[in-house]
Amino acid sequence: MAAAQTPRESVRAAAVGARRALDGSFAAVSAWERERGRLRVLVNDGELAEGEERFPEDESYPVHEFPEIAEFLHERWAGGGEPDAWVETLDGPGAGRAPGAMPGAYCHQRVAALRRRGRGCCVVAPLVLHGRAWGELYVARAMGQPVFDRDDADFATVLAAVIAAGIAQTERLEEARRLAFTDPLTGLANRRLVDIRLDEAVDRHDTDGTVVSLVVCDLNGLKRVNDSLGHAVGDRLLERFGSVLSLCGAMLPDTLVARLGGDEFCLLAVGPPADAVVEAAGELCRRAAELELGEGVACGVASTGEPIGPVRSARRLFRLADAAQYRAKAARSDKPVVAGREGPDDPVVRLAESPPEGGPDRRRFRGTPPG
Repeated sequence: MAAAQTPRESVRAAAVGARRALDGSFAAVSAWERERGRLRVLVNDGELAEGEERFPEDESYPVHEFPEIAEFLHERWAGGGEPDAWVETLDGPGAGRAPGAMPGAYCHQRVAALRRRGRGCCVVAPLVLHGRAWGELYVARAMGQPVFDRDDADFATVLAAVIAAGIAQTERLEEARRLAFTDPLTGLANRRLVDIRLDEAVDRHDTDGTVVSLVVCDLNGLKRVNDSLGHAVGDRLLERFGSVLSLCGAMLPDTLVARLGGDEFCLLAVGPPADAVVEAAGELCRRAAELELGEGVACGVASTGEPIGPVRSARRLFRLADAAQYRAKAARSDKPVVAGREGPDDPVVRLAESPPEGGPDRRRFRGTPPG
């Protein structure tokens, strides 16, 4: 599981490894969604029965049909016991189950599922994270294969503990990644993720000509709101604008919506034509003008679909978009300014190619130090 990089890959690796280790024909990993009272299947692996999918969209089972995860096991853990695995067979409780480990009434649903799917037996092991039931590991064998025994159940218990540790690590890494690439106030992507995705997009443009467009926005009036009404109100304005930006970004497929910092935001679109990006930017300007307390937005667009010359680096596209935004702000424009749309002597392109003395950093267009 150490090699898995996403939650989906992590649970898939867990199911594959457990199936092979227990010589099963099928394995599944499910999560207990307490708020919905159900076990939701995250992944199925091996010989799938009719209706089963590798990564099901919505395969789930009411917990009341499998109450052991919510009732019996919980009571046992609360009493100081261990979350041991158990075996089910077509005849009911398997020989592998410890005497008295599971009331017989709890097995009928799993036995019915075994018959329905042509399987002869299964071993079920709870997955426990931070002392609480997180879900379960389920491994089955086909009819005709040897029935799981107590040793198999003990091994499944160990496997479940290893899988739970791997899932916990993956969740921690995902949280760290989320924090590293997310703006904490708005929940949008941050500048770090924009830089990574824009470098990748420009490389793709250089390889196959894919259109890459960047919309850079400056929310007007934030300083006035902060000074007169307080930063809490200013934060609400930023959050509200972030929601509007996200809505307009959804007009373009696979568009990254981000807050660069302070009152600066952006959209990064890879693939859509420049006209579609400009249309989305125009809608953004219109909606931003209607925000309570705000004073609209200055919006600049730079796209490789416009006559802006070769774009070999992310830095150049950023300079062009920022120069377009600078012009929009200076002109108090209620529409986006698009780099390259005023012909060979486009003032935005000239500004981007001759930044103020001191270097090409995009923030120097504001006359403020980089940082």
